[in-house]
Order: sequence, then C-alpha cells, then structure tokens
Amino acid sequence: MRRLIINADDLGLTSGVNRGILESHQRGIVTSATLMACGEKFAEAASLAAQAPNLSVGCHVVLVDGIPISNPDDLSTLVVNSRFRDRLTNFALLAAGGRLDPRQIETEVTAQINKLQSAGIRVSHLDSHKHTHMVPAVLKGILRGAKACGVGAIRNPFEPLIFATARHWKRQFQLRMMRRFRASFRAALEEAGVVTPDGCIGIAATGGLTAKTFRDLIEHLPEGTWEFVSHPGYNDAELDTVQTRLRASREKEMAILTSAEAKEALQNAGVQLISYRDLQAKTA
Repeated sequence: MRRLIINADDLGLTSGVNRGILESHQRGIVTSATLMACGEKFAEAASLAAQAPNLSVGCHVVLVDGIPISNPDDLSTLVVNSRFRDRLTNFALLAAGGRLDPRQIETEVTAQINKLQSAGIRVSHLDSHKHTHMVPAVLKGILRGAKACGVGAIRNPFEPLIFATARHWKRQFQLRMMRRFRASFRAALEEAGVVTPDGCIGIAATGGLTAKTFRDLIEHLPEGTWEFVSHPGYNDAELDTVQTRLRASREKEMAILTSAEAKEALQNAGVQLISYRDLQAKTA
C-alpha cells in the first residue's frame, strides 16, 4: 500500500498564497496545509480554512525569517532586534553550538500553536519553515510545544536520495547533510509518542517542479506513507513584498496540483491520498 499526504506550506503568507492553497485543495489534490501564525494574512487564512472542513490544517512553525508571537524579551537566543534571524545558516550554527535554548523554542512554538487553536483551528500536525525541526536541539523544544498543545503528528523532513537528482545538486548536498539527523529524529518522536510519515518527497524539486517530475515522483513512490511538500499560490504584487525565493514557481505548482494529469498519475500508480488527520486515525 502506498499512501500520500499532499501538504501545502505557507498558508497565511499572502492573500494570493491563501487563495492558491484553497483552490489546490478544492479543485486539486492538496489534502493538508500548514498555517503560519506570524503570517501577515493569518486571520484571512483561518477564515478560509473554516470554509474547507476536509482540509487538515497544521502549524507551520517559524523560527527563522519572521516575527515571533511571544514576547521577544523572552527569546534571547532566537531573536535579534525583536525578529528571528533571516539566515538559516546562522540559525543552524547556533543550534550546532548548543546556543539555542530549547525552553525558549518550546515557549514560541506553544504560542504559535495556541494562536491557531484560538482561531478555531484544530491543529492536526506540525512542520517548520525551512525544516528547522530536523536539528535535534530544535526538535526537542518543538516536541515539548506539541505535547503541551495536544498535537500528535509532525513532518518527517527526510527525503530519499533517489529523488535528489543531478539537476538539483544543491538540494542533493543538503539532503546528504540531513541524513545524519535521521536516526535521532525517529528516536525522539518515538519517545514523545508523536506520529510521522515515512518521509517526504518533493523537497529536492521545490522551486523547479514540473509535471514530468511530479509524475516520476509518483511512479517511483516507495511503499508506505509519504508526504509531498508543495508551495502553491499566486505570484502577485503582494508576494513581491515578501522575502521568498518561491515566486513564479508557486503558480506552476498550483497548475500541476489542480491538473487532470496529476490525478491520473496518482490513480494509475495506485496511490491513496490521505491527510494528516487520516494518518493519526490510522495509527490511533
């Protein structure tokens, strides 16, 4: 049996991204999405999510490149001038050096999840902006926050190297670096009693997804339960004001995720679409 969660990241980023994600769910194959508590269009996204009861909504935890929900004075290891650090490399170096306080991470993650829950969102799962939760020091605080808020599922951000093609050499290098965290990641989740898919696909193709790449990923999907990471949305003037490398690619992904060809590829491969809600129901 091959099962696939198709998750759309960055809900709450802009109105165009909100609209693109909802359309990719209602007209396409997106089954889950993750909402940014610190997104400029958070309130709009929460309202739209309420109109899509079959969309499983989680929290897209932001610890880099954004503004915290908690009091910045309580997050001395995470913020500079009341903002999270913009560069992932700086964040990763601090994590590797043991200079991030897991208690502060727990405080901020809890605040972000609570914001979603207070808006009426039944938070089904967690993932993180730029996959920061793959780092053991960060994962520890995030799992504490998940437990405090009753969230029982999280993204497994590790993608099989078979999907990191030569076209995406930079992503391939990043995935190789990530592999050393895989064993500790699984052990931490088992200890915390948190469920996760077998891994992710689509990370290496982020920003360059084509219909052919999507078809190839589906055809070669291993047995088990996997998550396809996507970023659909509209590339409009509002997106120009946001710091992101994903612009034109969002509309291309949306076109793929709402296409008859994508649905046909899933059907032909015998892949069952599920959501994060279904994942927890199957493992309960």
